[in-house]
Amino acid sequence: MTYDKAAVQSILDQALAEGRTSLSAPEAKLVADAYGIPTPGEGLATTAEGAAGLAAEIGFPVVLKIVSPDILHKTEAGGVVVGVDSAEAAVTAYEQIVANAKAYQADAEITGVQVQKMLVTGGDVQEVIVGAVTDETFGKIVAFGLGGVLVEVLKDVTFRLAPTSAAEARSMVDGISAHEMLNGVRGAKPVDKDAIAAIITKLSDLVEDFPQFAEVDLNPVLAGPDGATAVDFRIIVDAEAGKPVERYSQDEILTAMTRIMKPRAVAVIGASNEDGKIGNSVMKNLVNGGYQGDIYPINPKGGEVLGLKAFPSITDVPGDVDVAVFAVPAKFVGGALEQCGQKGVAGAILIPSGFAETGEQELQDEVVAIAKKHKVRILGPNIYGYYYLPESLCATFCTPYDVKGSVALSSQSGGIGMAILGFSRSSRMGVSAIVGVGNKADIDEDDLLTFFETDDNTNLIAMHLEDLKDGRAFAETAARVSKKKPVVVLKAGRTAMGARAASSHTGALAGNDKVYDDILRQSGVVRAPGLNEMLQYARGIPLLPTPKGENVVIITGAGGSGVLLSDACVDNGLQLMTIPPDLDTAFKKFIPPFGAAGNPVDITGGEPPSTYRNTVALGLEDDRIHALILGYWHTIVTPPMVFAKLVAEVVEEYRAKGIDKPVVASLSGDVEVEEASQYLFEHGVVAYPYTTETPVQVLGAKYRWARNAGSLGS
Repeated sequence: MTYDKAAVQSILDQALAEGRTSLSAPEAKLVADAYGIPTPGEGLATTAEGAAGLAAEIGFPVVLKIVSPDILHKTEAGGVVVGVDSAEAAVTAYEQIVANAKAYQADAEITGVQVQKMLVTGGDVQEVIVGAVTDETFGKIVAFGLGGVLVEVLKDVTFRLAPTSAAEARSMVDGISAHEMLNGVRGAKPVDKDAIAAIITKLSDLVEDFPQFAEVDLNPVLAGPDGATAVDFRIIVDAEAGKPVERYSQDEILTAMTRIMKPRAVAVIGASNEDGKIGNSVMKNLVNGGYQGDIYPINPKGGEVLGLKAFPSITDVPGDVDVAVFAVPAKFVGGALEQCGQKGVAGAILIPSGFAETGEQELQDEVVAIAKKHKVRILGPNIYGYYYLPESLCATFCTPYDVKGSVALSSQSGGIGMAILGFSRSSRMGVSAIVGVGNKADIDEDDLLTFFETDDNTNLIAMHLEDLKDGRAFAETAARVSKKKPVVVLKAGRTAMGARAASSHTGALAGNDKVYDDILRQSGVVRAPGLNEMLQYARGIPLLPTPKGENVVIITGAGGSGVLLSDACVDNGLQLMTIPPDLDTAFKKFIPPFGAAGNPVDITGGEPPSTYRNTVALGLEDDRIHALILGYWHTIVTPPMVFAKLVAEVVEEYRAKGIDKPVVASLSGDVEVEEASQYLFEHGVVAYPYTTETPVQVLGAKYRWARNAGSLGS
């Protein structure tokens, strides 16, 4: 659609020139017209008689609303009268509104009174809200939800990044919890969802074209079977909202991150021979971890550290240096960083604390300015360092780690980083990288994603974060990366977002975790509800092949487990297959008469290994089944390790035939099920003891990624 951008620009320029923070109702009407957003017939009256004339021209009934740059919340000021059905009533309403406005704010500038056609509500018509806001993390976002009082009570709203495609806009309409109300309830006709989606898209284009429109509310929008109309259009103006965000290019990020993750030479600033010093621990991990590049200890006293020649300054190092790991107090970082810049170092790994996290924002800003001046990228400060195992690089003061694999993990918290390290070691999960980001003064999650996207050693990225410095950059990068590799995010702080000061309903609603949830989902990210889930997803998702369809079948030796596994499937968005008669008959050949086919397939607990083998083989062989969930119950007839080995064997047998489906297992029993679960994991079957929820959660996460990436069925 072609928009009249010149008309909008003229209105915006005038508002900014006059120093106003909002557009008047008539101006908002003109903006709506310029972008093809339907609004009721209306006009501006400056006298009571003028209001009566306009009302008669528009057609009764009408609504009268105060127009004042100083009064944003018209209802609070008594500035709205609805159901005006005669010229006399229009005169009375005009006088009442103006009097109420003056009583509400004596010095308020009153432009006039808006006279607007009153649309029919109730019956087949639903009130909804469409809005846009400038979010401090994600920039321009659009919102949709039920309107009127319900938006404040239920807060049933969906969000997307702007600009929003037609398909994304329609997904917003279908994405609220109460979407069934829009389909028509108690005899009401369904509303025109495409008309609502069109308004969302047009509003998205508006705020993208004119970022100075900081907040926009269309509330209510009256949606019915024959279309949708924005009854009230409120626009907040802020010149600062249109400021572009300074970002590195993709090539610049990748060049710097490659030097940081795959350095040819590393310097340790503050290297020490003294046990217990951070500079000593970092040196030991670099030397003993097997890193094959050059290691340069930096210590003002010179001499040797761990048998390596130490240099008083990094500028004294004879060769090039890619990475400098800082192990000196915060007050010395700035001076040493200047020298790193002179040396051409790509990355400064700032382990020290004592910056913004302790209130020393000025010191952190000073360090960042030095780094920018010399184009040195900063990781940290206030971090444990980082690991990149393909290079045997342990640039950290923590314990070394050497189990190489394909999972890259990052954390904003040092404590969470230690949990990642401990879990990885305990579960024998192979990793490609573990990275601390700390204060994120410079390098953040989208920089890491850019590197891991092209890293052949990484097949999944899992990230713990408390916030995003540049949420839009992360979302855009994640949307690209997640098409190729799963991106798992644990976003902390879901329940403590705090109150948001905003001038609009949309702005207030955006101050909650739902924004993160919707936009991460829009970007194809798999969100983990907790730390354990994030780690289990990281461990399990890479083992599971991408499913070719939605049909999931449960095979269980215990009815109780089958019920819990079925519940878990519902909770995780998995589709239990409706078993066709021929497949039902085929399963019944292998289970006892007192068992149950259907889904779950209950083979009962006292069955020999052959029953498990035959039913699992059938599940793998039938191409209508796309994933298997196994529920095992510990018996002396089929002990845990017998079960584990036969499942591993039959899965491997079918993989050899080119049939590779996701298989997850829940093992209930005595402690032997722990060893059996580990055995299955080692043979490509995601298995857990003592839980029916976790294996299904991992399978559900794999499905969510595959759906978002467009890989399901490929």
